Amino acid sequence: MKLNPAEKIDIEAVLDNLENYRPRRKGWTWRKVVPEQKIGDFTYFDTSKNLLNNVPLPASRSFNGIDPQPEPVITTEIASGRFEDDIRRMRMAAWHGADHLMVIRTAGQSHFDGLIEGTPEGVGGIPITRKQIRATRKALDYIEDEVGRPLNFHSYVSGVAGPEIAVLFAEEGVNGAHQDPQYNVLYRNVNMYRSFVDAAVAKKLMAGVDMLQIDGAHNANATARKAWNVMPELFVQHAINSLFSLKVGIPKDKIALSTVPPAAAPAPDLRMNLPYAVALRELFAGFRFRAQQNTKYIESSVREATVTHTMNLLLSKLTSADIQSTITPDEGRNVPWHYYNIQAVDTAKQAFAAMDGMQEMIELKKDGSLKEEARELKERSILFLQEIIDNGGYFQAVADGFFVDSGRYPERNGDGISREMDGGVAASSIVPRDDDYLAPVCDHFGYNNLPEEIDKPCDLIDGCTLDKPEKITYIDELDQEDNVEKRLAENRPYRKGNLLKPEVEWSADGWVNTTLFLAASEDVAEVAALKIAEKMNLKNAEVIHKEVMHPAEGTLVEVKGRVDFAIDIENLEIPEKKEALPDDQLREYVDNNPINIVAATVGNDEHSVGMREIIDIKHGGIEKYGIKVTYLGTSVPIKKVVDAAIEVNADAVLISTIITHNDIHRTNMKKLHDLCVEKGIRDKLILIAGGTQVNNDIAIASGMDAGFGRGTHGNDVATFIVEQKKKETKEEG
Repeated sequence: MKLNPAEKIDIEAVLDNLENYRPRRKGWTWRKVVPEQKIGDFTYFDTSKNLLNNVPLPASRSFNGIDPQPEPVITTEIASGRFEDDIRRMRMAAWHGADHLMVIRTAGQSHFDGLIEGTPEGVGGIPITRKQIRATRKALDYIEDEVGRPLNFHSYVSGVAGPEIAVLFAEEGVNGAHQDPQYNVLYRNVNMYRSFVDAAVAKKLMAGVDMLQIDGAHNANATARKAWNVMPELFVQHAINSLFSLKVGIPKDKIALSTVPPAAAPAPDLRMNLPYAVALRELFAGFRFRAQQNTKYIESSVREATVTHTMNLLLSKLTSADIQSTITPDEGRNVPWHYYNIQAVDTAKQAFAAMDGMQEMIELKKDGSLKEEARELKERSILFLQEIIDNGGYFQAVADGFFVDSGRYPERNGDGISREMDGGVAASSIVPRDDDYLAPVCDHFGYNNLPEEIDKPCDLIDGCTLDKPEKITYIDELDQEDNVEKRLAENRPYRKGNLLKPEVEWSADGWVNTTLFLAASEDVAEVAALKIAEKMNLKNAEVIHKEVMHPAEGTLVEVKGRVDFAIDIENLEIPEKKEALPDDQLREYVDNNPINIVAATVGNDEHSVGMREIIDIKHGGIEKYGIKVTYLGTSVPIKKVVDAAIEVNADAVLISTIITHNDIHRTNMKKLHDLCVEKGIRDKLILIAGGTQVNNDIAIASGMDAGFGRGTHGNDVATFIVEQKKKETKEEG
């Protein structure tokens, strides 16, 4: 199967013959870094190999569509809860530059006490059945061919079923996973002994297929009351898990520390987080670092979350990041919108491109407060670890509530998480292995009583499932009512037919988001916004964000709701997209038929950049075709434009109108048309308007011959003028 960039991914084709699919590669893949490369007009020093197919940043239209890819692997975290829709979002994210596709949970569910087969989407979001995982990895094979870069699929090895899940992931080509026994103990109350025994088995399996492991120490600063105080503890948690992983057999470069800045603005973000980031990288040199935004501080403001994300990216650039996670800035709003996943990836891509080569120009101070604070953090963490040892070890320290205490060590507030050593989920479930214990499988952890003549345990059974995947038993979904085939049948008219419906989470789910400003207090604005949504016929409406502009003057409100109708594409009148004429044809016509135009930014508008890009030869404007331009400047009255057109006997008038208060752009266009009629020259002039809020329909409705908006180039305008002149000549003849 080969994907067509002009067509939706065919989920049914992905599911076809799934029982016989085998992952074509296993293990984690890093980006191919290019130390120095020319992309467009610029030389980059901190980028990786370009994509085969991509969607560049919006501003790239000014730079010939370049799309520099950063050095770090870029994560997108998806939480739709339906793997068939996750696949679609993964494809979108990959085109924007993501190559670490992580499916997180919609219902706080990353912890399983048993393997599940045939699970419907309601389990909470993580692909945890063989069918979900296999379909996703198969789709990613096709998507990575489309974008020209390997894509890493990621999930969670946690809960009492962690070892079984690790087997499943190893069999099915999952490339990376969270695995941290302390997460189970502290946050899921799994018995601490059981958690570490399970982790040893799971980590051994992960190592056997070169899977990347990410730890979960960052959860301490996501749950502590004062996260900025737990920095020493974060180092200790990283140390315990990393050394444990090394002892089990995971290579150092496949162990990633999940580093999350403990503070965020309005706290003095950089001053607090930079010493932490520096100390972390000094203590754990040689390990990999996965940098992530702290979700603790994500409220419902997308702007605020994006600024925090950008500050975290600066922190990554000042220190290092092997993987840059991009938390969806809409995480505080309950619905994981498609486009915020993409915008988070674009934020990382844009910030890294902007900071390219920064470390060649600046360096962190080797002395002063940065060095002193980093050293102090390391000292506090070492003393913390020493106290754990003196206190009887890690398990006793957990029982005594050492962890997630919001005091700055050695201070303690007594609010840490405490677990009983003989309590929790699956307590007393560990039994010693018999002397003759034998497990005929690969990547086995611990004592295994093998016959002397056997080098590989699974040779005893002619290969285990890791060696011979044909031995895997594939179980399809068991629920006859809630399964992917039923869901696909329900939304097939939207995926493969002519119907179109808005969506943000699932195919054609109908969700829309609308932004309102209401000149009222917060309480009044919220109720009024819901009433407005009701009158707009939005179903299940709720306010997802409120922001006071002034207690009395007004409130910004964002409302989400559902529409219950669809648009039939067949009934839409799609304007024909006009291609610009080739440069040589434009020049030839103008050489034989001289064209004279008058151009100006009208009204009280001082914007000139857009007009200059359209007319100036320097920017590839219409002058390069030999068109003579009389440019009148900015803030030009409409009357002056018309008088100049009469004076120079112009063929066309080109006006720019950016300022749109009180629909002034429409007023200016209509005024130009009416004055030309009054002067008796309307039929002799081609009238063209341009601006950020102008489009062809608005312009024609206002009396223009054409309107051009964002993304217009000189050749587009020249083509229209030439074709209009040809049309006039033909009509006259």
